[in-house]
Amino acid sequence: MRILVVGGGGREHALLWKLAQSRRQPELFCAPGNAGTAELAVNCDVAADDVAGLLALAQERQIGLTIVGPELPLTAGIVDVFEAAGLRVFGPNRRAAELEGSKAFTKELLARLGVPTAKHRTFTDHAAARRYLDEIGAPVVVKADGLAAGKGVLVCDDLATARAGLDEIMVRRAFGAAGEQVVIEEFLPGEEVSFMALTDGRTVLPLASSQDHKRVGDGDTGPNTGGMGAYSPAPILTATLQDEIMETIMHPVVEGLAADGIVYRGVLYAGLMIAAGRPKVLEFNVRFGDPECQVLMLRLRSDLVDLIEAVLDGYLVGCRPEWDPRPSAGIVLAAAGYPGEPAKGDVIHGLDGRPPSTESAVFQAGTSRRGADVVTSGGRVLTVGALGIDLRAAVANAYAAIAGISFRGMHYRKDIGHRAL
Repeated sequence: MRILVVGGGGREHALLWKLAQSRRQPELFCAPGNAGTAELAVNCDVAADDVAGLLALAQERQIGLTIVGPELPLTAGIVDVFEAAGLRVFGPNRRAAELEGSKAFTKELLARLGVPTAKHRTFTDHAAARRYLDEIGAPVVVKADGLAAGKGVLVCDDLATARAGLDEIMVRRAFGAAGEQVVIEEFLPGEEVSFMALTDGRTVLPLASSQDHKRVGDGDTGPNTGGMGAYSPAPILTATLQDEIMETIMHPVVEGLAADGIVYRGVLYAGLMIAAGRPKVLEFNVRFGDPECQVLMLRLRSDLVDLIEAVLDGYLVGCRPEWDPRPSAGIVLAAAGYPGEPAKGDVIHGLDGRPPSTESAVFQAGTSRRGADVVTSGGRVLTVGALGIDLRAAVANAYAAIAGISFRGMHYRKDIGHRAL
């Protein structure tokens, strides 16, 4: 069996790491991949958003299953293109991927279905959006409507910051076309949690819970990032709360999409805010989270290929994934300058000589090869993850696994797991 994983980050490295453990013993390919994925798969020099190139690659290599990691090819319609060519591909189609591709689309859907979320308004006119900000005051959240690599959500504590953020999105176009429309919504206090599930369009199967850390600095300070670390499970997500999330959020969304003629197949990821024990939707993603995927793959004992095929074949109803009862934690090691313009080309030391393990792993993201060296090539460079007898031990083991790894300007949070601990 030949499997192609689309993407080149830590999430894709973690997926390949788990796929390599499958009883099917698949032959693995990755496009475009990174220095770490090259140790598990054949890296192919095709960009993750080059849908035509990926189709040609899959046909040339006779790929039996394609797993799409990042959101950009999903919103570009890679699933529609592959399915039209008769190829098996894991992920939602273009219409379903609008859940992540357009915050305005998602907000309209949630409001129509009565799914709990923050009060909001959508604007295409900068002056009208500015007047609305002055009307509602701060704290407030300003969001670029489209994809912005996890950086288009601005949590503003005061009006001056909110106005500046609005100008950055709509006037200076910091996020390009993603800022043609903005969503302005009320600030929701509470604790954020990641809730991911598999769905075949009818059955919704929750995965193990996880929680990530969006802000770049300790104590949840500084600007938002794509994620600086994660852990699983999230103690705040009790069985009772999971049942409520499934009943009030996940099932209604999948059923509401189906009623609109949109069959959602793949990973459905709800970013939730928990306040006073009740969940509200912050956003939806249409793929595995990063770095949440890394800590989930460390705990997953079931065969990932079996789970993905159950989604594609529509028999998810009978699946019961098995999870390692031990918690996991992952720490992102970032390049100098991240989450702004990251430094690139710095040699990474300490990756060699690490014995293969199912207890811990170093998942590469922003890396590439330069001769015999592995060098930095992106903002989030590595995710170092580990299991532990309890969450405190998992966090300690992950930090211990960082020992010996270094590159110029390397920085990481020292408080991963602080909410739970």
